[in-house]
Amino acid sequence: MRRKRRVRQREEKEQKKKLPTIPLRLNILFFVIFLCFSVLILRLGVLQIVHGDEYKAEAEKTNNVTIEKSMPRGEIYDSNYNLLVGNAGYNTITYTRSQNTDSEEILKVAQKLNTLIEVTPDDNLTERNLKDYWIVSHEDESISRLSDKEKNMDGSDQYQAQLKDVTDEDLASLTDNDKKVATLYKKMTNGYAMTEQTVKDEGVTNEEIARVSENLDELPGVDTTMNWDRYYPYEDTLRSILGSVTTEQEGLPADKADYYLSQGYSRNDRVGKSYLEEQYESVLQGKKAEYESVLDADNNVISTVQKKAGSNGKDLVLSIDVEFQKAVEEILQENIKKGKAYAGSDLFDRAFVVAMDPNNGQILALAGQKLNDDGEFEDYSLGTFTTAYNMGSAVKGATELMGMMSDTITTTSTFVDQPIYLKGTPKKSSWFNTDGYNDMTLDPVGALERSSNSYMYQLTMKFAGTTYVPYGPLDAPLSTFDEMRKYYNMFGLGVKTGIDLPGEQIGYQGPDDTIGKILDFAIGQYDSYTPIQLAQYGATIANGGKRIAPTLVKEIRNPSSGGDQLGSVYKESEPKVLNTLDATEDEIKTVQEGFYEVVNGANGTAKGYFDSDDYVAAGKTGTAQAFYDGPKESSNMAEVWNTTFVGYAPADNPEIEIAVVVPWLYRDGYSDSKINLSISKQVFDKYFELKKQHENDQQDSENPTINNKDLAAQEQQKAIQSKANGD
Repeated sequence: MRRKRRVRQREEKEQKKKLPTIPLRLNILFFVIFLCFSVLILRLGVLQIVHGDEYKAEAEKTNNVTIEKSMPRGEIYDSNYNLLVGNAGYNTITYTRSQNTDSEEILKVAQKLNTLIEVTPDDNLTERNLKDYWIVSHEDESISRLSDKEKNMDGSDQYQAQLKDVTDEDLASLTDNDKKVATLYKKMTNGYAMTEQTVKDEGVTNEEIARVSENLDELPGVDTTMNWDRYYPYEDTLRSILGSVTTEQEGLPADKADYYLSQGYSRNDRVGKSYLEEQYESVLQGKKAEYESVLDADNNVISTVQKKAGSNGKDLVLSIDVEFQKAVEEILQENIKKGKAYAGSDLFDRAFVVAMDPNNGQILALAGQKLNDDGEFEDYSLGTFTTAYNMGSAVKGATELMGMMSDTITTTSTFVDQPIYLKGTPKKSSWFNTDGYNDMTLDPVGALERSSNSYMYQLTMKFAGTTYVPYGPLDAPLSTFDEMRKYYNMFGLGVKTGIDLPGEQIGYQGPDDTIGKILDFAIGQYDSYTPIQLAQYGATIANGGKRIAPTLVKEIRNPSSGGDQLGSVYKESEPKVLNTLDATEDEIKTVQEGFYEVVNGANGTAKGYFDSDDYVAAGKTGTAQAFYDGPKESSNMAEVWNTTFVGYAPADNPEIEIAVVVPWLYRDGYSDSKINLSISKQVFDKYFELKKQHENDQQDSENPTINNKDLAAQEQQKAIQSKANGD
């Protein structure tokens, strides 16, 4: 019994020893749990209180992307600040999609936009466009038509399979409203992401602009803005020279895309694609405005705000007086009609005038007129530097100065004008001494006055290092052609003149295979030249020996700040001297005296054509036997005659120099209507007439205003209305 009690007491004692151990472990466990919860609570507090805003912003993260928008191009004015090319602004609705905007989102925007604006279904919607639209608007059905294998294809191959599954019945089920949405969808998916696309720019009413603007929150990527088109107050005058601008659909020309992209352009930017618009693209192109678009986490455009204002392009002020230009074009038309009335003129269809200031190279008029197949006149100013013709005796001033600069002749050297007989070559003579009954001794002045071919032949044979022996061979090296061209090039004949227009041609060089042809070369009946080259040659003689690059731009002005006043001068045109003749003052004056006698001398070939109280002219006539190579292919190589004139006035202090070229005036065997001289006289008369008129209405060159503002405003409104009407 006692033993049992001791055992029980021992057990109780041991139990008492164990009891404190269990609560201690529990306490430790509870303490650890408490610490863990404390850490979690502390961490949660840090996240919510310290970094709460940061993580909230991360959850609602957006991206800001800069978008550039083009500004209107600079405008173009004539020398009297008459607007020649302006901008007509009009309402435009645009769309900019992000990199990740999917087709479903674009479709939703197109469907919503279709309820707010009037949409005309695009006549150019292709079958592919309609299939694309059907797929995106029937996505579930389109996917259901795919086989299991097709559903596992990559995106591009799967889409091709979807396209094949669209049936003719599917396309036939599309309503007119579907085609309107399809039109919008096509425009919105064109081009590149983050590049503004025009959705509608014709016939956009103010009411449509208002409705779209009120719903921009439901139209992510859509914007309302102003766009512009070029308009021309003087319609066709100088139209070809002014050039043109690409549309947004054209964007950058393919052959120059890499260059423009390297300059910061976007692919759908509008750029000058021809002539002045192309040549002065960097000046006329405005500085882009920068807008910041806010994208959500899915890269959808939420909103767009302007970040940096852009500016219009700089303005060009041309050296051309549009009134003088228009008058010259009318003079050409009148005289072409006159020339067409003569027998043998069936191939005659064009004429050209280049007028320039010989002292600085500024073009005063650049005119070409051509009859089309319907007998209507077309502007062919481009032909002044893109087409070439034999110029005839007009180039004899270059031949004489070649002789003087090479020490072949002096200012007083004489030759007896006589027919030239060479072995194996038909007789060659001057027009006034075909049979040798009118032999006479001529110096350089007299040779120009009478337009002696014989003088030029003998000069050229001596230049080539050979002595003329009647009926003997012409023993000279073929390298004479190159030697002669070297001198002619000094005047701008046979080389680019440097005119500030793209596409200038240099003319045609005859083959250097027959040495006797150097005689034809000397009288302008071998190599062909452009009218602008003939003008530069004449200007080089008129100004005393400086070959100056022709330019159409008088000055560049900063964009106008508004109103009728032009902006400040950014840059003035400076004469660009390409080379100076290696001739003495006496040598140049000798040729100038010869030009004077051509017009004013007793035996001058232009005597009696330039009588005027306002000016005294000097110049050189030209008549060249040539071969027709115009549009009437059945008459190619027919023998025709070109007539020309190059001259300047006043003779003692030139301020205008002109080149007149009348190709294919009459067939061989018919009479010359002399319209080259008629044109020249009328051009000089008109220039000095307008000069008197403008003496009393000169503008302040520092702060000029648009001279034809009423006409410009009227034509601008017409252009805007035409766009609003969708014309």
